[in-house]
Amino acid sequence: MPTTAPSPKRSAAFEQGGAPLADATASDSALRRFLHGLPGVDTVGLEARAASLGTRSIKTTAKAYAIDLAISMIDLTTLEGADTPGKVRALAAKAVNPDPTDRTTPRTAAVCVYPDMAATAAAALAGSGVKVASVATAFPAGRAALDVKLADVRDAVAAGADEIDMVIDRGAFLSGRYLKVYEEILAVKAECGPARLKVIFETGELSTYDNIRRASWLGMLAGADFIKTSTGKVATNATPANTLLMLEAVRDFREQTGVQIGVKPAGGIRTTKDAIKFLVLVNETAGEDWLDNHWFRFGASSLLNDLLMQRQKLSTGRYSGPDYVTVD
Repeated sequence: MPTTAPSPKRSAAFEQGGAPLADATASDSALRRFLHGLPGVDTVGLEARAASLGTRSIKTTAKAYAIDLAISMIDLTTLEGADTPGKVRALAAKAVNPDPTDRTTPRTAAVCVYPDMAATAAAALAGSGVKVASVATAFPAGRAALDVKLADVRDAVAAGADEIDMVIDRGAFLSGRYLKVYEEILAVKAECGPARLKVIFETGELSTYDNIRRASWLGMLAGADFIKTSTGKVATNATPANTLLMLEAVRDFREQTGVQIGVKPAGGIRTTKDAIKFLVLVNETAGEDWLDNHWFRFGASSLLNDLLMQRQKLSTGRYSGPDYVTVD
C-alpha cells in the first residue's frame, strides 16, 4: 500500500529552515489544511503580469539563443490513435537531427509517445542523448484503477522510457480527496525507478487558479520531478498565466526545501513568438537555473517546425519554402 510519508531524502529537505512540510502530508485533514492555507491567487494581478512579460522584445543575438534553447527543450510528441512504428521512428529521426541542412541545430530534449510505442522510440533514439518520454496512468483521462495505472507505468519503463508523464485523478482532486491523489502520485513515483516523473494537472479542468496552485504543491509534495500543465487533449491547455503560477510554485518550493522541480507547459504552444514568451516567464519568475531542458520543457508537436523556419530566417534573411520542414 502507498505510504503517506515522503521519502527520507525529500522529508529531510522539507525540514530545512524549519519548514514543517513533512507534517502537511501526515493525514488527509493536514493535507487539506495545508493546501487551503496557501495564499489565494490574485487573478487580475497574475494575468496582468503574464501579459506584461509577454510584451518583452527579444531580437537578433538574444532571439537566436532563445530559438536554440527552445528547440533543446521540446518534448516532440505524437499521441494519436493512428500512431505507427514508422511515424515514431520518423519523429525520433527528426528529434535527433531537426534540420538536416544545418548540423548545428540542437537536438530536442525527448520524444513523447504512448507506452506501446516506447520500445520503438527507445531503439530509434539509442545513443543519441534524446530521452524517451511516455504518457501513462490511463492518459489522458486517468480513469482506471490504480493497479492498471501502475501496470501502465511498469510497461513503459520496461520498454525503455526515461521519463513518465502521468495524469492526476482530477475527479478526486476536485472533490477534495487530496490524499488519494497524493498517494497515487507516490505509488507511480515508486514504479518509475530511475525514470523522472512529470505530473500532469490538466489545468483546463481545474477551473480556478487557486486549484492550480494547490495541485502544484500537491504534486511537488508527492515527489514529482516536473509539474506539467496539460495533456493537450482539452480546450484550454498551457497559458502564460497558468504557467507563471506554476513557476512561482517551483520557485517557492525550492526556497523552502532546497529541492528544484521542473515545469512543462504543454498544448497550444505553436509559434516561436509563443515559445519566447514562455522563456521570458521562466527567466523573470523562477530564474536562470530553470533555463535548461533538465528543468523546463515544451510539450509540443508543431512548435519545432516554426522554430526551425525562424532559425533559418535569422541565418539567411529569408523564410524557407513550405517543403523546408517535415509535416509531422
